[in-house]
Amino acid sequence: MFDPALFKLPGMRRAAGILGLLAVIEGICIVFQAYYLSVAIVGLWHLHALSTIVRPMLIFAVAWVGRQLLVVIKNRVMYPLVERTSGDMRRQVMQKLYQLGPGYVAKTGTGNVVTTALEGIDKVQTYLMLVVIKVIDMMVIPWIILIYIAVLRWREALFLFAIFPLIILFMIILGYAAQAKADAQYVGYQRMSNHFVDTLRGLPTLKQLGLSKRYADNVYQVSEGYRKQTLAVIKIAMLSTFALDFFTTLSIAVVAVFLGFGLINGTIGLLPALVILVLSPDYFLPLRTFANDYHATLNGKNAFADVQKMLALPVPTDREQLGTTPIHWQADSTLSLRDVDFSYDNDDKLALKKIDLNVHGYQRIGIIGASGSGKSTLINLLGGFLTPVADQGEIQVNGQTVTHLSQQAWQQSFFYIPQNPYLFHATLAENLAFYQPHASREAIEQAAEKAGLTAWIATLPDGLETQIGEGSRGVSGGQAQRIALARAFLDDSRRVLLFDEPTAHLDIETEAALKETILPVLDDHLVFFATHRLHWINQMDYVLVMDHGQIVEQGTPAELAAHDGAYVRLRDEMVGAI
Repeated sequence: MFDPALFKLPGMRRAAGILGLLAVIEGICIVFQAYYLSVAIVGLWHLHALSTIVRPMLIFAVAWVGRQLLVVIKNRVMYPLVERTSGDMRRQVMQKLYQLGPGYVAKTGTGNVVTTALEGIDKVQTYLMLVVIKVIDMMVIPWIILIYIAVLRWREALFLFAIFPLIILFMIILGYAAQAKADAQYVGYQRMSNHFVDTLRGLPTLKQLGLSKRYADNVYQVSEGYRKQTLAVIKIAMLSTFALDFFTTLSIAVVAVFLGFGLINGTIGLLPALVILVLSPDYFLPLRTFANDYHATLNGKNAFADVQKMLALPVPTDREQLGTTPIHWQADSTLSLRDVDFSYDNDDKLALKKIDLNVHGYQRIGIIGASGSGKSTLINLLGGFLTPVADQGEIQVNGQTVTHLSQQAWQQSFFYIPQNPYLFHATLAENLAFYQPHASREAIEQAAEKAGLTAWIATLPDGLETQIGEGSRGVSGGQAQRIALARAFLDDSRRVLLFDEPTAHLDIETEAALKETILPVLDDHLVFFATHRLHWINQMDYVLVMDHGQIVEQGTPAELAAHDGAYVRLRDEMVGAI
């Protein structure tokens, strides 16, 4: 339950020390509270004057208020640390996702990544806020109470000391069962997130194919499986809560019986017996509060483990082989790949094999191939989002050899335009100026006009100040692509463009209109354009034909059309499909 990695978080050891000291003070307050409450009750039992009860009741009230204030102080100690830690963790996750690139998102699943980066961090925040305080209280307060009870009467203290680990052992057994169920539930939740995102993305295609209702059954089955997993966790939680309440109540009853026999035999006075009886529930209270929050924090622990696992993933080193300033691609710039291989997870199966490519100056390079042929993988490799197999092949930029293209200078010199450009929860102007946050209003408006957004912006109630992105105004696929293009228009210093099937999810009319906007952007740029749409090929200067992770043909469209090879067969298949 208590992940040792928590103590590696910045500031956590210091906070744990403060919480431990506060727990000691709280334990002393509990002892004072029980003692003076018992003094007042015994005084009333012996029919003492009410004036003699005032002093112990005042001390009891002070101890009770002090105990409640300590709870507030402990939360105040943890809350800023948890807020800062969760914020830093969210930034680290986003930076890591940027370093890992779209290949990691594609492999893991968009829903899984969103769950980890957004909702997962929220669950981690709840986990940190609850578990640290509860665990420290459980480790400190019972010992203080037990020591004081042992001073009063060692038999009851010995019984409480013996029963505590037995209850914990029983809870551990149930905890393992709960952990297994919670793990399955969390995996089911991630699976459901992936299905939900995939369904939303593919809904237009499913409707066109008449498969939307059939796919709805698949979504239902996934959500139904998650519901059953959640109920299984709830059953274990209810069982463990009942077992804990049963054993603690039974233990307190046994202590009461021992004290009753002691009172009858005259071996213990009424005051110490009542103090022990009042302290017994508080002895088990930290364990009970910890157990009550245990199931609420299981998903948080799983999310924390996932975040730590993601942050521990290796990323390319030696990212400054080309320096730290952006490369200004010019007419005489060169990029060369020779015998470059790539495999996911470093397995024996190569996703890209013997990639040979020589690029010079401003070219429009089309990348075509059947689905799964390696187009997107090659784009991600060129963008430095994927790292090639070490010690295999050679990569050169402007004649300088580098181990990979995940170089700071290279990645600051290109635009990456995927199928679904990411729109931030911000104003339209802030989204347009993503790469140039200090751009002037006039420059943003000119970029929007070049991207064909002016007419649409005029229909928005707040114009460029309209909130778009997550949770705000919806944006169509064509408009999202135009926003991505406007970013390219706004930053003229980046002369390399990577397009990963930017029109794959658009209808023909939207794509035709968008094409008129895209073509002017391609001038005076090095362009890599992965597509499966035939009409883009004639706009390219050079074409790479991909098949099973290999470049099987390359050349100008005219050269490839003159040979009855893979390009011609693929072109005929695309024409036949149309």
